Amino acid sequence: MGNEKHGDDPAKPIDLASSDPGSLKARKKKISKQEAQKLRDFRLTAPCFLGNIPCRQRSKRRVKSKNSISKQTNRLDSGAFECYMEKLWSSFPEEKRTSFAYFDCQWFAWYRKASFREKVLSWIKREQIFSKKYVLVPVVCWSHWSLLIFCHFGESLQSETKTPCMLLLDSLEIANPRRLEPDIRKFVLDIYRAEGRPEKKEMIYRIPLLVPKVPQQRDGEECGKFVLYFINLFVEGAPENFSIEGYPYFMRKDWFNAEGVECFCEKLDSFGK
Repeated sequence: MGNEKHGDDPAKPIDLASSDPGSLKARKKKISKQEAQKLRDFRLTAPCFLGNIPCRQRSKRRVKSKNSISKQTNRLDSGAFECYMEKLWSSFPEEKRTSFAYFDCQWFAWYRKASFREKVLSWIKREQIFSKKYVLVPVVCWSHWSLLIFCHFGESLQSETKTPCMLLLDSLEIANPRRLEPDIRKFVLDIYRAEGRPEKKEMIYRIPLLVPKVPQQRDGEECGKFVLYFINLFVEGAPENFSIEGYPYFMRKDWFNAEGVECFCEKLDSFGK
């Protein structure tokens, strides 16, 4: 796709955890005592909750130093994630890349800060996402990674064969992925408006947001790796025309195995060498 790197990024780092009122503790979804205890235990041990993910710096020297997974916490920060993503993207065949676009991993987080919103929307406009079949949107909120995918946004919202919809892939389902839905809905509406699209707000808000049952991380596993692996498998297996009728396609609990994850992580490690 040739993601553009913009020299006018906000200079101030964004504290993704402390600046957000929507902490896990504030969730309204009712869960059992057993689930609550499991979530508390996971939060204490999982790398994705060990502190805040630092904002990516544009210095090549800084990025190079972050182009690895921390040996102490096994945590993938935003600078390393973006470096891995660029290497992964370049490994895809050209015919795949022409159907896809992807966002910088910080754009969604920056969009949620009112002072950066217009700038992020202007960057997205340059990507011409309405000419792509799929758009990959890495999401990092509350120090946890998940993957949002826009499908067929350039098609009519009434289309049945190429259904405009969104997929939210989260390796930590117990944390309630749909807590992001209000922000996602507003994000999508603003993208449509920034592009000058004719669709009405009511129709845009009815674009289906699907949460497929994807494999879940275990204690100590890195959510950022799962997002990169979801991207890798989705690019490889995405159907020519995505429709609700064929959902969830290959995105099932067994869509990859432990050996596949291990091999992919080895591939990521080779990117950092």
